[in-house]
Amino acid sequence: MQKAQASPGSALRVGMIGLGSMGMPMARNLLTAGVASRVSVFGRSPEKLAPALAAGAERCDTPRALAGQSDVVITVLPDLPQLEALIDGDDGLLAGLAGPLLLVICSTSSPEGVRALAERLDERSQGQIHVLDAPLSGGTDGAEAGTLSIMVGGEAADLDRARFALETMGTPVLLGPLGAGEVAKACNQMVVAATMVALSEATTIAERAGLDVEKLLTCLGGGYAGGRFLESRKQRLIDKDYAPSGIARYMIKDLGFAHDEAAQQQVVTPQLSTLLSLYQDLGERGLGELDLTVTQRYIAELDQQTDRDRHD
Repeated sequence: MQKAQASPGSALRVGMIGLGSMGMPMARNLLTAGVASRVSVFGRSPEKLAPALAAGAERCDTPRALAGQSDVVITVLPDLPQLEALIDGDDGLLAGLAGPLLLVICSTSSPEGVRALAERLDERSQGQIHVLDAPLSGGTDGAEAGTLSIMVGGEAADLDRARFALETMGTPVLLGPLGAGEVAKACNQMVVAATMVALSEATTIAERAGLDVEKLLTCLGGGYAGGRFLESRKQRLIDKDYAPSGIARYMIKDLGFAHDEAAQQQVVTPQLSTLLSLYQDLGERGLGELDLTVTQRYIAELDQQTDRDRHD
């Protein structure tokens, strides 16, 4: 990734919370770019912060300390409950507030939940805390390469404050008012889930019919069925490698948010309803902690169960 040019953003103090498989490479890209005057990090497991500290980040022992030395705080957590647990109390973000703070929420969450949290923070901070929702797409590959799609909801002026930091991680696009990023991510997840199921069904059919799955996916990749998602999951589907990367159970949450938004907008979504039921069943069968590609195994085992039911 090319180093971003030093700019007015170079005076920006950035804090990051949630340095996991996505957050850590995002933090490293931010540090490498050199667009922030200070990068501070907080995590429940200090040993996991080591790569960021080695790259020049400063460790904070509490969210309070992080807030006190940050202008922008970027959180890369699974959902809002994990963030809300860090806000209140003597060591929480609110306790460390020393001036205006922009909170960038990169989790895939409920649009209504993000709006409610922002309203509460605005009231509790007397208007000093502004919020952007900025969920991500592109997976760990995109996080490593700094090519994430960053779907932003909020005020244009707030995005301008965070732009220099976010552009080291990918391409931020303002899609509308607060919550719009989460709506966009819900739409994204509908497409990803549908594609994953289609690939799983296709590879299972092909394998049963005696086709070479690797050659099949290569052919699909060269036609209209090709795309970035297929490329990212191709080898895993060939190898039947379901080691966790993008956790399957998160899709249940994400599709649930999409379903709620569809209901609110009075949109009939038969495919979304089917996808949500499928992934709920996948989770109930104990496959939710594996990679999203475990959908392939789910389809194969579901088919085998159907065969057994026919012969009973």
